Amino acid sequence: MAARTRKRKLLQGTRVYLSGPMDFVASRADEAKYGWRNRVGQFLGAMGVTVFDPWNKPQVRGLHEYGREGIDTNEIKNAWTFARGPKGARARAKVSGKFWETQHIDLRMVDTSDFVVAYCPTNIYSVGTPHEIIAARGQRKPVLFVSPSVRFPQLAALRKHLNSDKKGTKLLEDVANAAPILENPAGIPSLWYLPLVGGENIFDGFGFAEYRRRFKWPRIPLDDHEDEAPPKNPLLPFLEKIQAGRLPRKWDNRTRKFVRNDDWLLWKLPAASVKGKARA
Repeated sequence: MAARTRKRKLLQGTRVYLSGPMDFVASRADEAKYGWRNRVGQFLGAMGVTVFDPWNKPQVRGLHEYGREGIDTNEIKNAWTFARGPKGARARAKVSGKFWETQHIDLRMVDTSDFVVAYCPTNIYSVGTPHEIIAARGQRKPVLFVSPSVRFPQLAALRKHLNSDKKGTKLLEDVANAAPILENPAGIPSLWYLPLVGGENIFDGFGFAEYRRRFKWPRIPLDDHEDEAPPKNPLLPFLEKIQAGRLPRKWDNRTRKFVRNDDWLLWKLPAASVKGKARA
């Protein structure tokens, strides 16, 4: 009877990879220490999910420190050169050869995950994240895609501050156009992502506010951002519903209704055995 009434925990024992920009963030040190991965990892870890975080890659048996990445990993780019000839080729090969380990282990983590959480603000350039998303979707793994509102209130404040300064205003607009600094208040992702990950897998934020007290999370700038633009479709409550036993459904354009979502293949494996006996 106890086995029948035991609460289902669909995500317990699964594995997730946390994908998102790491190179062109404002501060790699802050991102590694206070970024969204720390919170989502803790949130899912409490559900019994194995979390693959590229900031904290697992050790590889027999290959000590293989592919490990830190806040200074990006410095290898300083050895890059566009020079032709043997010298330039050697320099480029050194850069690509060194980073191959990182790329290899990150893609292997994607490969061994059951689903992926991807954070993709439209104002941050990233190449690895789309690669990881495509790798996951090539295997029909669910990708839970977070595309937050992108606003620059400081830019509006600076424009106002420079209102009587024509030269300063012109320089500011030149910088905004060259960057480019593009707001996306609705958090609408690139349309390429819509058929790739599926419209029902796109979220406009994490919804951290509801869980800050439970996990004793210190306040970070992302909290201010979500307070100013509260997500309408946050990720964390969605994950809680799955954990409680409700697999997501997907929209079928042909039948015009929600149908079974067979992207969610979460293995139900037998208990590991020791010397032919099931482990308790």
